[in-house]
Amino acid sequence: MTLAVVLGFEGLELTRAEIELFRVADPWGFILFARNIDTPDQVRALTHSLRATVGRPEAPVFVDQEGGRVQRLKPPHWPAYPAGAAYRRAAASLSDACDLARLGGRLIAHDLVRLGVSVDCAPVADTPAPEGHQVIGDRAFSTDPAEVAAIARAQAEGLLEGGVLPVVKHIPGHGRAAADSHLALPVVTASRRELDASDFAPFQALSDLPMAMTAHVVFSALDPEAPATTSPRVISDIIRGQIGFEGLLISDDLSMEALSGTLGARAAAARAAGCDMLLHCNGQMEEMRQVIAGAAPLEGASARRAAAALGRRRAPSPFDVDAARARLTDALGGGRG
Repeated sequence: MTLAVVLGFEGLELTRAEIELFRVADPWGFILFARNIDTPDQVRALTHSLRATVGRPEAPVFVDQEGGRVQRLKPPHWPAYPAGAAYRRAAASLSDACDLARLGGRLIAHDLVRLGVSVDCAPVADTPAPEGHQVIGDRAFSTDPAEVAAIARAQAEGLLEGGVLPVVKHIPGHGRAAADSHLALPVVTASRRELDASDFAPFQALSDLPMAMTAHVVFSALDPEAPATTSPRVISDIIRGQIGFEGLLISDDLSMEALSGTLGARAAAARAAGCDMLLHCNGQMEEMRQVIAGAAPLEGASARRAAAALGRRRAPSPFDVDAARARLTDALGGGRG
């Protein structure tokens, strides 16, 4: 039975050990990083071989291709895309910013589908606060929650129009976190009222999107001990309750230093808290084995959510790629930000 995990791996090609592990474990999906990416032909061959290991042509292949600091596919083989904040800075109005973000999402999707990549870990719907760490920074579309929601939706719509599923992140919000959760556990002490008005609002507006990724952040007003990823209270009361997100909930990377305990314990805690899908990114074999041991088969409500998410994919709509790239380049000064 398919396991409710998304796994990374080590290099440009699968090793014999990775092939055997994936055949036995049958992970729901895979994620690519810069270490896995060289040329378009190499990536196409790799995504094909990943799906072959599990015997599911629809097995999702993820990548982080936001733009700016976070894009795994880079020049010279792929265009550079702007950081999220660039869309609003370049636009005279919110409507114009949304048009540009939709265009950016559609172009990113065009790049991804040609490689066999079906899911983009974007848009970022975090609202940055003055005290927040720059790990979010210009990845955020705006400092205004309503603008964040509108521009994030536009980018998500562009991805969907191009045949790629978006993953909104980092629910219920990473913008106030004063530490980088890759390196430490952030603790947010804002009141519930402040969180409701700012941090949670964009995610509530985007609650109909197919997938979302959790934040490894403690919200002391909600659960003073566990980060959102491993907090049943935050997932049940806030993410599923107040925010109303009904899609597939994916943990952020379980190997990040914000989490404590063994990888197996982290996996079990995230699953028990209500994450539908566990994400492990670094490709280290022993860590993957621990995550697999702490994971569970994809079944019940999680299986229904996973199927519904995949059901949101559609064939790319007609699109003039050259004209779109020219427009984005003109608007954003080369497409970078």
